[in-house]
Amino acid sequence: MRKTFFLFFLLIGLGAQAQQQQQTYCNPMNLDYGYTPIPDFTQSGKHRATADPVIVNYKGDYYLFSTNQWGYWWSSDLYHWNFVSKSFLKPHHKVYDDLCAPAVFVMGDTMLVFGSTHEKNFPLWMSTNPKGNEWKEAVEPFEVGAWDPAFFLDDDGRLYLYWGSSNVHPLYGIEIDRKTFKPKGEKKELIHLNHEKFGWQRFGEYLDNTFLDPFMEGAWVTKHNGKYYLQYGAPGTEFSGYADGVQVSDHPLGPFKPQPHNPFAYKPGGFARGAGHGNTFQDQWNNWWHVSTMVISVKNNFERRLGVWPAGFDKDGVLYSNATFGDYPHYLPNGPADHLKSRFTGWMLLNYNKPVTVSSTLAAYAPNYAVDESIKTYWSAATGEKGEWIQTDLGALSTVRAIQLNYADQDAEFLGKQTNTYHQYKIYHSTDGKKWKMLVDKSQNKTDVPHDYIELPQAVKTRYLKLENIHMPTGKFAISGFRVFGNGTGAKPKPVNNLVVLRTEKDKRSAWLKWSQSPDAYAYNIYVGIAPDKLYNAIMVHGSGEYYFKGMDKDLPYYFQIESINENGISERSAVIESK
Repeated sequence: MRKTFFLFFLLIGLGAQAQQQQQTYCNPMNLDYGYTPIPDFTQSGKHRATADPVIVNYKGDYYLFSTNQWGYWWSSDLYHWNFVSKSFLKPHHKVYDDLCAPAVFVMGDTMLVFGSTHEKNFPLWMSTNPKGNEWKEAVEPFEVGAWDPAFFLDDDGRLYLYWGSSNVHPLYGIEIDRKTFKPKGEKKELIHLNHEKFGWQRFGEYLDNTFLDPFMEGAWVTKHNGKYYLQYGAPGTEFSGYADGVQVSDHPLGPFKPQPHNPFAYKPGGFARGAGHGNTFQDQWNNWWHVSTMVISVKNNFERRLGVWPAGFDKDGVLYSNATFGDYPHYLPNGPADHLKSRFTGWMLLNYNKPVTVSSTLAAYAPNYAVDESIKTYWSAATGEKGEWIQTDLGALSTVRAIQLNYADQDAEFLGKQTNTYHQYKIYHSTDGKKWKMLVDKSQNKTDVPHDYIELPQAVKTRYLKLENIHMPTGKFAISGFRVFGNGTGAKPKPVNNLVVLRTEKDKRSAWLKWSQSPDAYAYNIYVGIAPDKLYNAIMVHGSGEYYFKGMDKDLPYYFQIESINENGISERSAVIESK
């Protein structure tokens, strides 16, 4: 009998422990991003920056490399990332900065890494124990000077290299001898941009009003059902419309033809925007994911973060990435999944443009910037000292399930990758704004968490939340997003009426969308696609009843649908509209 009771209580304990484990994540990824190492990029302030991510699945763990981090991360669950400090640069290696837009691939039991270079002066690195930081040079120098490189190992054993980053030149490809790592044959031109046909490739934020030609960069190849999917980023890393497109071929070196559904990774709306220059990978259950670059571009054009999205191939072989509610809480992978079905938790943003009070304010960095759903704007306290605080009012009692704290870089002092830095804070909650209870205590935290996401072990019903600073790694106590997620107690918003799509004969790449706003909505999701059943891209719009969409293929009909969003949930979608 005692043995039975012991097993019973052991199972209860294991169940409780499982419930405490992190089950969700929220973009941008919460990594200890390094600060830009380039002094010329800091004239408007020193800041964190990275981009051009690659994730590979190696020996049951995930390894993440990205630009200028002086090392890499590994994770067992795509949420908890462990940084490994490693310089791949030796004094005689003349490259821009350590690993820029790195190429990473796995061949047999070996991981190989290569960084961008225009010259033949940088090695191809190899490791069978990257978690232990054991590396050696596979070949030095690697004979192909490649900027934004990417390797692809075909299932017939042949190895290929792809590269290119330019608004003049195309993407290139070449076969590489997998034993000697020397090039076989001549490089081949693969694809060019065509922004006269594909609206999303145009340079500029919303309208085609920039004199520069679009950039193409960030090659990556995925093979699926015998087809080769050549992926690339465009039109420019500093814009919300930064996205990844794809072209498809029966051969690894082409000829390639654009997939009708393009771009396939796209996030021009919401809190943190952009989904360009990344890679597509599989988790341990063979689900597809896409990791890519998100845009800040305030202190410098190259101020950026990373995001990860569920991805996959539909029944017709169309590559897609599901970035709907892409910076809201989503469930982490825990088994085989259909990524056409949302992994969004249904936890809504509870404090968009709600009242805010603060301990102090620096200059024009106003309190409301912490709740305006733009990562580009932020509130800053007058100091970075212990005791500075910000309080948000949800407006009514609500069920809070998660919080995301997005720190901004105000008067940061660092250049380059830092280790042993950390944030410390406390979060209190109150039902009446007078009596406060501790909700989150990270006063002893010793990790660097610039986009800290806290999934509460148990939901709490409350109205007010106060974030109190204990310690900043550098600079002022500044917040670009104090984001509270959960569900209100009221009704879901009413569906949107009178959606109109105006697409002129003069420029069918663009459309003006207009609708009657719902009085009980704070935002809208516009769904767009090349078929009524392939509305794979979504654009979140706040506080407006119109949107200028510039992302279409001028020769294809497009289909649109819209839904309204508030603290209590999501409305039914409108009828699908065709725009020829």
